[in-house]
Amino acid sequence: MDVRKIKKLIELIEKSDIAELEIVEGEESVRISRNSPAPMMVAAPAPVAAAPVAPAAPQAGFAASAGTAPEAPIGETIDSPMVGTFYEAASPTSPPFVKVGDSISIGDTLCIIEAMKMLNQIESEKSGVIKEILVENEQPVEFGQPLFIIE
Repeated sequence: MDVRKIKKLIELIEKSDIAELEIVEGEESVRISRNSPAPMMVAAPAPVAAAPVAPAAPQAGFAASAGTAPEAPIGETIDSPMVGTFYEAASPTSPPFVKVGDSISIGDTLCIIEAMKMLNQIESEKSGVIKEILVENEQPVEFGQPLFIIE
């Protein structure tokens, strides 16, 4: 691979919001990452409309009381470390890595996020019990989007 091409790719990454880029040409490949080489779970504030909310209450002719307003999730969230497609299992016929009610430990695989045709196993950096899974299988996810709530 031409060094000039690599330098140009580095410049493009620096000017954009892309965190990582991998290019394969034949048997040669190059990976350019803005962050450390090991994928890391990063705690980031949740986007405002990222988490699905419960079905809306039946509409009434008066304003909703404070008790029916959606509340912040109880427990800690595990957020997406990258942009990609969320997969709950290793293959369509495999059982999900985790389900609601499962106990997890640090290092347990929670899901896979496909980014740029690469499958990235997302491992837990926290221990606890899965209280809620906030995304559907094969749903696109954003960086920092909450994926799981644990307690």
